[in-house]
Amino acid sequence: MLGFDRSQFVFSDKPCWKLLRHCSFWFCWYIFQVYLYSFTPSPILLQVSFLERIRINMIESFWFILPSFLLSYTILYLVIPRLIIPAKYLKAVLSIIIIILITALFSALLSLTVIEAFRASYLRNHPEVFVGTIPLTPLNIQIFLALISGLRGSITIGGVAAAIKLTKYFYCKQEQTLLLEKQNAIAELQSLKAQLHPHFLLNTLNNIYSHTQPASPVAGDMLVQLSALLRYTLYSCNESLVSLQDEVSMIEDYLALEKKRYGNGLDVSLNLPAATTGHYVAPLLILPFVENCFKHGTSSMLSNPWINIDISLAGNHLKMKFINGKASTLVGDKGGIGIENARRRLQLIYPNTHQLKIIEEEDVFIVNLEFNTYPNANL
Repeated sequence: MLGFDRSQFVFSDKPCWKLLRHCSFWFCWYIFQVYLYSFTPSPILLQVSFLERIRINMIESFWFILPSFLLSYTILYLVIPRLIIPAKYLKAVLSIIIIILITALFSALLSLTVIEAFRASYLRNHPEVFVGTIPLTPLNIQIFLALISGLRGSITIGGVAAAIKLTKYFYCKQEQTLLLEKQNAIAELQSLKAQLHPHFLLNTLNNIYSHTQPASPVAGDMLVQLSALLRYTLYSCNESLVSLQDEVSMIEDYLALEKKRYGNGLDVSLNLPAATTGHYVAPLLILPFVENCFKHGTSSMLSNPWINIDISLAGNHLKMKFINGKASTLVGDKGGIGIENARRRLQLIYPNTHQLKIIEEEDVFIVNLEFNTYPNANL
């Protein structure tokens, strides 16, 4: 088909592509069901011609597809994302068993009410398509067949849908991992191209520090803090994860350096978690938002610049809020390349497990960021 994008059809989350994908899937299953039950009819339809069976099964298969909807979509959007992917396998198995039982009851209810009423109506209106005596089935056998008839198809299509969902999930996960590795390699290469040799830079700072100590102790302290920041940036961040304690210490050093740079004219309120041991995060993921506070909160247009940073840890859930004042004339700037890079890294490292909300008002910036820490240093 001209202009048909197969990649969008398979992977896109846009509503139009999702609707087309799901409709195509269920249409193919509906046609398959119609022909399957026409070749293997129930006892009441054994004496009906094949073409007439197709006409009947077009209506019956429509109703029997409803239990398939129930089973498939509860597995796809409840069991898989909430139980299977988080590795809660026992709960997943129990949930699937319960869903199958509910689906069987729903299928039996449809079969004994809607389907039986349709067949009785069809028999009254088309007596000529039947030859001989229609065999009578005991009630208990009817109930058993009703439980099985719709359920067998529902389990099949539910399994197919789940297999497609999981295959797509792990494929996308692998692609995200490869993309993240590529992004890290590009960032490292760009960083190496843009910076002086780390040893030269750090040694030069140490030399400057030795000369500033007698004349200006404050400048010397600032050089020590700057050297620590550069050392952390150049060496500690080669790992995919760093301890939250080191990341918090780096933020404290950065804030101390900025306070000395701006003097007493800047009001900084800082709240950090007391216990951070045993928690790991991606390196330099928080710093761009702290830098963004200084970008706007220390503008020369502000008469009383202020910054509020609140970072809390509940279990393994890290919650951060960055608030800073800004001049009312600074509108439409929600962060430069640093924020965009951080946003992209969040999408790659914490896909669908983080929350980032940036609010820009007339005289204040508010950034809310949440994600879960890792229990060890291995992604």
